Amino acid sequence: MWWGGAVIALVGAVLAGVADWRRTRRDDLDRVGWLDWRSVQMFALIAAALCVVAAQHG
Repeated sequence: MWWGGAVIALVGAVLAGVADWRRTRRDDLDRVGWLDWRSVQMFALIAAALCVVAAQHG
């Protein structure tokens, strides 16, 4: 169960990284996004690390 959570969190982190990459290279600079993708990526990586630690201990 924990390994599955880690994989899901890593996939979320990769998708957030792609979304942030697209946001930084947008053509219309006045079009502001409503979600900070770097924070989403950070929290997803932390969740993945916690899931890995829990999987190794349990």
